[in-house]
Amino acid sequence: MKTIWLNLPVKNMKKSKVFFKTIGFEENPMHKNAEHIGSFFIGENNFVLMLFPEKEFKGFTKNEVSNTQKGTEMLINVDAQSREEIDKMAITVSKAGGVIFSEPSESQGWMYGFGFADLDGHRWSMLYMDMEKIPQ
Repeated sequence: MKTIWLNLPVKNMKKSKVFFKTIGFEENPMHKNAEHIGSFFIGENNFVLMLFPEKEFKGFTKNEVSNTQKGTEMLINVDAQSREEIDKMAITVSKAGGVIFSEPSESQGWMYGFGFADLDGHRWSMLYMDMEKIPQ
């Protein structure tokens, strides 16, 4: 195995693509002009996020799409390099239409992060870890 990527179902491809571009995810040039799917690179290692219409996603999984208003299927974490990056991203996500479910805050004296839901309710967390303060 060489690569892993994340597939997510979305209700409105156009709006979801705008959301992820707005929050700074890099659109994958291979699928940039595709209307039926979305693809983005996340982070310096170009982790791939793929977006599929819910009907197509259900065809892949042979299962119903989770109701993100009633439960959480997973928490997707993104690394941050500073507290300032966290604060800036929280503002960006909110302006892009995301829902902040956990405001930027410190945890355990060495972590700082926030949580948000994208347009389809998938839950994301962005976290900065101050390694100089990590308990030994």
